[in-house]
Amino acid sequence: MRYIDHHAHMVSRTTDDYHQMALTGCVAVTEPAFWPGWDRLSAAGFEDYFRHITDFEPKRAAKYGIQHYCWLCLNPKEGEDRELAREVLARIPRYLECPTVLGLGEIGVNRVTRNEVETFHDHVALALEHNQLILIHTPHLEDKWKGTRVIIEALLQRSELKPGRVLIDHAEEHTIEMILENGFWTGLTLYPQTKVSLSRAADMIEMYGSERICVASACDWGASLPLAVPEFVLEMRRRGHSEALIDKVVYQNTVEFLGQSPNFRLQG
Repeated sequence: MRYIDHHAHMVSRTTDDYHQMALTGCVAVTEPAFWPGWDRLSAAGFEDYFRHITDFEPKRAAKYGIQHYCWLCLNPKEGEDRELAREVLARIPRYLECPTVLGLGEIGVNRVTRNEVETFHDHVALALEHNQLILIHTPHLEDKWKGTRVIIEALLQRSELKPGRVLIDHAEEHTIEMILENGFWTGLTLYPQTKVSLSRAADMIEMYGSERICVASACDWGASLPLAVPEFVLEMRRRGHSEALIDKVVYQNTVEFLGQSPNFRLQG
């Protein structure tokens, strides 16, 4: 079955992963800017990273018939450093002109500190200034509910922001309802340890329906599965769900959200 992985950190994956994803029906991935496992020390380091995901990675994916798009930001784990954040955000606008950039992401908060929230506000302001889509990271584990609530309250303060142009990712059972009821899109992250399992994701689809919900692997350098989306397809089939419903969640919904960016154009 065709699918799009809207959250895949392919810079940390091998080329073999692209091969396997292509074999299982992946037609496109979108790569949010993320924390590489250590805090970068300068804005120049981010600039090299932006060049990687806007230039090299699309070429690597194309060899397997997969379209690669990306998002740009200073990741929430590094948002505590306000001086660095200002320097990085000043460099982002020139990359927004790249043909595979979809918007700002994954922005958000990590430990929900004052500095992180201020950096989040700066990212949202930049996205609105340049009419960009927004992809949001919500914190892990015990900070999930608090961080999601702070993010939503911050977004609702901006009357010019359209909730339908924002996807709040890494939702779980205790946060998905607040995201959807405020008109935002949401993502279920099929990550084996700190996010949701295949069965939990399927449960949430059964509880909340399929509107404005997408699924993704968030595969990165940690314990993660680049084939998590096709594994989810198998779980949904095992439960007897229709192919139309599955296609909506793993493909059509993602196309609808990402299609709001003029840069998102699927081949064929």
